[in-house]
Amino acid sequence: MAFQPSDLAAPVAEVPQQVAAPTVVKIVVAGGFAVGKTTFIGSISDIEPLSTEAAMTEHSLGVDDAGGVSDRKTTTTVAMDFGRIGLPGNLWLYLFGTPGQDRFLFMWDDLVLGAIGAVVLVDTDRLEQCFPAVDYFESRGIPFVVAVNCFDGVATHHLEDVREALQVPAHVPLLYTDARSRAATKAALFNVVRLAMERAKAQAQPVG
Repeated sequence: MAFQPSDLAAPVAEVPQQVAAPTVVKIVVAGGFAVGKTTFIGSISDIEPLSTEAAMTEHSLGVDDAGGVSDRKTTTTVAMDFGRIGLPGNLWLYLFGTPGQDRFLFMWDDLVLGAIGAVVLVDTDRLEQCFPAVDYFESRGIPFVVAVNCFDGVATHHLEDVREALQVPAHVPLLYTDARSRAATKAALFNVVRLAMERAKAQAQPVG
């Protein structure tokens, strides 16, 4: 029986097209205990957020600061929160939330490694709790924005009053946000990215 050449030819396997690796950008979300960091990341993450929250027990009394919200806050982040956002242009935004308790501050240096900037969430009823975060990013020269979390959807203080109380320099953006709102969270992150780009552009310009 005669065979046509096409009958005997081995099938040609399709060569899979290489997919370019995504560009990863890292932003840190910081602030005091119960300020809304876990909620902030969860409201915008495209994936199920990774949360390392643990129940607060009687063993934490005298060690952890419940920030005056112990009646409505029964868990605390003990390592970090993590979320991811996919953006146009094959860009992935990684969000890392810092633990709120002072005894976990030693982890911050690892969490901020490689970050382009940070969001410092603020509860105006407990302003003193965000001082460590503001001081941390200022001392390390990491771009950051201060986002006042409006828990009830209503701002109770003017932004300039918050700036004065925190002694935040004029070049640091201040804005209102709502950690429960994807749109508000997105706006805060956009400000961080814009600030980081402006910083990188300024540093790239030749001196003199």
